[in-house]
Amino acid sequence: MPLAKEDMDFIKAQFEAWLTEMLPEQKPGVYDLELRTRMLKVEEELRHQRELMQQGFAMMEKRFEQMDKRFEDMQHNMDKRFEQVDKRFESLQHNMEKRFEQIDKRFESLQHNMDRRFEQVERRFEQMDKRFDVLTVRLDRFMRWSFGLTLTVAGIIIAVLKFT
Repeated sequence: MPLAKEDMDFIKAQFEAWLTEMLPEQKPGVYDLELRTRMLKVEEELRHQRELMQQGFAMMEKRFEQMDKRFEDMQHNMDKRFEQVDKRFESLQHNMEKRFEQIDKRFESLQHNMDRRFEQVERRFEQMDKRFDVLTVRLDRFMRWSFGLTLTVAGIIIAVLKFT
């Protein structure tokens, strides 16, 4: 059975009175006070949470600064090591240049020695050429004398044979 409009109006009018009768210690002002205390507690918790978050952010900032410092230290150390490697390469290059200069000097001295030896060999060949020239001249003379002697002996033999 549905309630009539008059019944609804009566219930509404009496509802507030019934509530005050049932809960005499809680009056509408007390209820507001309880809400306010709860809101204050929530605000305090929020403030506490904000402080914790700020502390966390501060700690994170410190850690980031420490990381930045570590990276700077690492960069500085790497720069030092690269400088050391550069110095080492420069010294190695300098040593290599010295060695190459020594090798160049050795090659020059070897080349000079080889030139002297070739000159000695050339002198020997020139001496041999002179000897061969002298030998050739002597052979030519020998051949002329032999030919002349042979012709003379042949002429004498022919003459002796003809006159005999």
